[in-house]
Amino acid sequence: MGGSILVAGISSAFGAILLSATGFIAAMLKANPYIGDSETLAVVLVIMSFLLIGVAVYVAAIVTANTFATVIAGRTRRIALLRLIGASARSQREEVARQGLVVGVIGAGVGLVGGTLLSWAGVELASAALGLEEVDYAVLQPVLLIPAVVVALTTWAAAWAGSRRVLTVTPLQALGGSVEATHDAFVRRGARNGVAITLFVIGAALLALGIAFGLVSPLGVIVAFFGGVFSFTGLALGATLVMPPVLRLVGRLFGGSATARLAAENALRYPERSSRMAIGVVMGVTLVTMFAVALETVKAVMIASGGGEAPVEMTTLVDTFAAIMMGLVAVSAVIAAVGLVNLLTIGVVQRRRELGLLRALGVSTGQVRRMVLLEAAHITIAATATGLVLGIAYGWAGAQSLLGSVAVPPSWSAPTFVAPAVPWLPVAIIVVATAVLTLVAAVVPTRLATRVAPVEALAD
Repeated sequence: MGGSILVAGISSAFGAILLSATGFIAAMLKANPYIGDSETLAVVLVIMSFLLIGVAVYVAAIVTANTFATVIAGRTRRIALLRLIGASARSQREEVARQGLVVGVIGAGVGLVGGTLLSWAGVELASAALGLEEVDYAVLQPVLLIPAVVVALTTWAAAWAGSRRVLTVTPLQALGGSVEATHDAFVRRGARNGVAITLFVIGAALLALGIAFGLVSPLGVIVAFFGGVFSFTGLALGATLVMPPVLRLVGRLFGGSATARLAAENALRYPERSSRMAIGVVMGVTLVTMFAVALETVKAVMIASGGGEAPVEMTTLVDTFAAIMMGLVAVSAVIAAVGLVNLLTIGVVQRRRELGLLRALGVSTGQVRRMVLLEAAHITIAATATGLVLGIAYGWAGAQSLLGSVAVPPSWSAPTFVAPAVPWLPVAIIVVATAVLTLVAAVVPTRLATRVAPVEALAD
């Protein structure tokens, strides 16, 4: 559970740092005679602070739920044995939920302390570097407890949600190993698929409504935020339907060698496992792309509202805010990356018998290593493509719904409606960074896979 504790810790620290950063920015702006009295700007900062915390908690919840669902799949045989000797499914699920609560409390506590210390250091460095000694801001505030409490409760809830598979384990499964549902089994899950489609449609409708409402008030971004949450939740629930076709297309890029075919079939054979890994990368790419596109679109909105130019002070403010926010948003991408490494490692551990059988059939250590790496590449490429599309859509919707009604000097034109502005250099960096992530995330799993001895694995 070390990975889950790390995810909870990073999420809690992220919340504390984010509240401190936005609070310090607000104090800095109030000290600015040009824009210090802007009520609209104050509202925008408050909205952004809470929405970003919501994003971090949401990412952590999905990563934690996926991790616990994968762990439960690996414990199928143990759970079935306990069921065979009289243990109830509910008691087993409650045990997992308790583990989730312990993980959440430990991670949130450590993250709160670390985040507070980093916030204090950041405020001191920023004040000294920018000459802002006159800005009065206290880092230690009761509000910093909110992210820690929310993360602890969310981790507990995510563990409970991720452990729902316990209810379907039967004593007969004590004779088998870890079991993942096949693609055909997921296609037949009409209720879950229906909920996923419904959530996605509702989310898309709320995004459109938020954009329209944003032409009247900055509060349209709140509607758009919930639209993003609903639509992405629908995508996460229906990932076992969406990701296999994308994975199949990606698989054709790797040729027809035996290793490439094995990697492609492994990614498609058990879409539940592949989708859990992919959705974490999708979230990371979506988040970073979303904020890069949102900040670029904000500039486009200001230029359109200002009649072809935006005030230098506001442009400087946006650039400063952009640098800070992109650094903070990168933390959410790190959360998703930790989830990918965690799930890849757990997946290899759970497939000891499968890997041992391949070794017994003559597959070399190098081929096993390439197979695991290609599986990670399949999932990462498919997830990156999906995340880029979602990130561009969400980023544009967020910027448009937040600032569409805000008038900017010198023309003071409002409402303003612009097309998505895509910063291609950051997008290219995201693609390269994701490729590096694949290599790094696959290091531990590939080493574990090559250490599997055929005889020992088949004896498990």
